[in-house]
Amino acid sequence: MIVVSWLEMTALFKTSAKQDEFNREAIPHMDILYNYALRMTNNKEDASDLLQDTFLKAFRFWDKYEKGTNIRAWLFRIMKNSYINRYRKEVKEPGKVAYDEVKDFYNTVRDEASEANDLQETVFKNLFEDDVARAIAELPEDFRTVVILCDLEGLPYEEIAEFVECPLGTVRSRLHRGRRLLREKLTDYARRRGYVTND
Repeated sequence: MIVVSWLEMTALFKTSAKQDEFNREAIPHMDILYNYALRMTNNKEDASDLLQDTFLKAFRFWDKYEKGTNIRAWLFRIMKNSYINRYRKEVKEPGKVAYDEVKDFYNTVRDEASEANDLQETVFKNLFEDDVARAIAELPEDFRTVVILCDLEGLPYEEIAEFVECPLGTVRSRLHRGRRLLREKLTDYARRRGYVTND
């Protein structure tokens, strides 16, 4: 999928009151949605694709949005459903490789293997961020979602409850349990690295 900016995308549509309203209501939330997509996919290109897909669907179904309700929760819900649908499709679909990508595979691998590199830099580059990101990614989805939205994106509990479509008490419970699971995972990490010396 080719990634284009929202401005490039909207240039394809005839300017209308619908587009003006959409730009005014939905576009200001693009950054926080991109951050969430990036944390879900762990890949900039996939996050951009997911963001683009979300905004295209939101624009397409703009007449279904109830004016005056929480636009950000509505957009998050579209993104979450798009992500789930994409994941299901990828799981069912076998992996594909273009012939052009593999025809010179041996020569490519041999050339890369012979390049000199700094082993220490390779091993320790972004080690902490990778372990933290991995710990977050390993949380069960319900806990991961509320931890990301609350602790990383700073959304209030009420907005998270709207997004995940559950009571406020459930959000608090999931957040507490998610933080506890994350603390356990990161405590083990800290002990292995010598950051924590006592219990």
